Amino acid sequence: MISQREWRPVASLGEGRDRIRIVIADEHTLPREVLREVLLAEEDFSVVDDGTDSIVDLVARARPDVVLLDIDTPHSRPIDVVRRLRDVSPDSVLAVLSMYDDIQLVRAMLEVGVRCYMHKGISRRDLVAALRSVTSTDEQVTLAVSRETFVNIESGYSGPLSEREQEVLALVAAAMSNRQIAARLSVTEGTVKRHLRNIFNKLGAVSRLDAVNKHSEIAGGAGRAYPWSPLGDESGR
Repeated sequence: MISQREWRPVASLGEGRDRIRIVIADEHTLPREVLREVLLAEEDFSVVDDGTDSIVDLVARARPDVVLLDIDTPHSRPIDVVRRLRDVSPDSVLAVLSMYDDIQLVRAMLEVGVRCYMHKGISRRDLVAALRSVTSTDEQVTLAVSRETFVNIESGYSGPLSEREQEVLALVAAAMSNRQIAARLSVTEGTVKRHLRNIFNKLGAVSRLDAVNKHSEIAGGAGRAYPWSPLGDESGR
C-alpha cells in the first residue's frame, strides 16, 4: 500500500550525511515507543527525547529535521496542530501517520504544509524509506496511501459531490439527456450543464461516462467519517 511521487535516493552516513533528527508526536506511550525502536534501528536516524514538554514546545526547542505526527488523537485538531508546528519550526518536515487516507483529509494535510502522508498500514521498510526520501529535497512530497486516494489526488479530484450533483450524475448514469435531467429535477438545461461542469472538475473527468466510472470508484471512501474534524475549527482557520 504505497504510492510515492518524486522518489529519490538519500545519501548514507558514510557519504557524509548527518543523522536525520526526528520528533515523534504521539500522546500514546506504546505506539511512540514502538516507533522509536523502529527509527533507532537505522544508523542515519536519531530520535529527540520527548521529556515533559508539550509537542509544540519540544519542536520549537529542538527544531528537528522531521516531526512524525499521529493525527488520530481524538482530542486534537490536526489542521490546528500542523499550523502551530509550522509556525514554531518552519524548516521541519511534517510527516503524518493516520489510519485514514480519504482524499479530503490527505488534501487538507498537504494544503497546510504536510510533505509526507502515510497510512498506518505502511510497512517498517516503507516508513523508513519515506522519511529518508522526503528529507532529501525541499521540493519532495511523499505519499504512502491507497492506490485509489493517490490516483484521485493526481487526477485533481477536489472533494465529494454535492447532493444535487450526485442526483445529476445518477441520472446521467441512467442514460438521460440534459433535457430529460432538467425536466426530472425541475431545473433549466443551463443548470444541468453547470452541475456537470462542476462534476467533471471535481472528478477530473473528460466525459459523462468517465465521470460515472470515476465516481463509482471513489464512492466507497469519499463519505467516511472521522473521530474529529480534519479541518479543525468550523471556520477553517
